[in-house]
Parts: sequence; structure tokens; C-alpha cells
Amino acid sequence: MNGLGNEILVVDLRGTSKVFAAGEVEAIASYPETHFDQMMVLHDARTPGTTAFMRIYNADGSEVAACGNGTRCVALSLASSTGAKEMTFETGAGLLAARVGGADRITVDMGEPNFDWQAIPLAEEFRDTRGIELQIGPIDDPILHSPSAVNVGNPHAVFWVEDVNVHDLGRFGPLLENHPIFPERANISLAQVVGRDRIILRTWERGVGLTRACGSAACAAAVCGARKKLVDRKVKVALPGGELEIEWTEAGRILMTGPAAFEREGLLA
Repeated sequence: MNGLGNEILVVDLRGTSKVFAAGEVEAIASYPETHFDQMMVLHDARTPGTTAFMRIYNADGSEVAACGNGTRCVALSLASSTGAKEMTFETGAGLLAARVGGADRITVDMGEPNFDWQAIPLAEEFRDTRGIELQIGPIDDPILHSPSAVNVGNPHAVFWVEDVNVHDLGRFGPLLENHPIFPERANISLAQVVGRDRIILRTWERGVGLTRACGSAACAAAVCGARKKLVDRKVKVALPGGELEIEWTEAGRILMTGPAAFEREGLLA
């Protein structure tokens, strides 16, 4: 499947005891027919009332706690096969509720953002994570500097720039993802505010690289932008693969709405 053009592989292991090892994940990602940005693996539900327990893997075999685009794909897949319109998944980031209003409008409750430096996590204390001390380039004239940091199920750093296309994210992304300030690595985004209700975003995704779309990065940019009073609490985030609607509700929840699409189906053997 794909969520705004990125490659999502959905694997249903419910009814089995199978758990993928990191090496197996990398092997699956190495084949053109099954290459993915994220692999969403469904296991039998652990908590009563939930639809499934979901493990999420990057192409390098690393396991992550959240993937907004992938969750939309899973929700559409199950809605298409069962007719269900609402479902709840248990993940490493907690419970994620999804509602399917059609293939072009799937909403996922991504939970509450965490701005505490220890929860992101960062390697040293920053009392105000709206802008942490991190830069690329000369001290007196940095190319990128003072990103906002947040955890939205995974760690994110958002650099605010005038034009997302000016900077070579493919070059800086790996350096910043693996910077010592991020003990668990981080997703790195460039965000350009073009209005109170619109952000343009490019993302270097942890364990993946440059991506056409990252739902959690869109959530991170939206809440960090609202926290800095750059945008309103409901915005459209334009990524290379398309647009997502992000709302940071007054109750503190992040609602992400966007499309998903099927590409092909088969047996993984």
C-alpha cells in the first residue's frame, strides 16, 4: 500500500506466533517486490477491545513505535476486508484509534505530543524544547539551527526555514539523525510556514532516509508550529507525496487525516 506515495507493507500475522527478526525484515525490504519504507505487522490483540497489536519496522530492520501513514494504510485494509469503520490498534506508542471515512479520508488519533527533553529523548537537558541548541554550519552563520523537538510516538527535530528546497536534506539528514544529542536517533524535518493554516514539509526519516511522506513528522511540525505560535492548531501539511490535515485539539490529542491506497497483494513466503 502507500500513504501519500511512501511504501507501506502490511503483513497480517494474526492467528500465528510468528515474530520477525531484524534480519528477516531487512531481507524482505531488499526485494523490489516487497521493498518498503515501513512494514506494519499485525499480531493478535493483547488488550480486550482492541483490533490488533501492531509492530512497526523500518527498512533497516529497526522497530519503531508509531507510523501515521502506515496506520492509515492498515485501517483502510481492514475496513475493506471487514467493513469496520472504526478500530483501535495497540502499539509501542500506546493505543491508536482510527476512523475510515473513505480511502481519501482516514483519521488516526496519534495521541498527545511530549515536549519533555527526557521523553523525546535528548542527551542533555533543555528546559524549552521549542528551540534546542543544535546547528549545521559556521557558528556565526549556521545553515540550519535551533530546531523544535518533540516526541509523537517517535523523536522528531523540526528546523524552521524560509524555503525547504534550498537545503540539501539528503546530505544533512544522516548527520542530524545520528547526532549525539539524539540517543535514539531522530526524524529530521525542514518546515516552511506559508500561512496560519499551512506548512510545507520535507523529512529525513529515521532508519529510512528521504521520504515522500511521514505522518508523524507532519504531526510534529504542526504541534511545534502551534506551540511557537507560527500556525493555528488545525493546519494542512504539504509533503512531497501530498497533503495531510493535522489538528491539535484543545484536549491535547493529535488528529491526522489523509488518504491511503492499495497497490498489490500477495503471500510472503
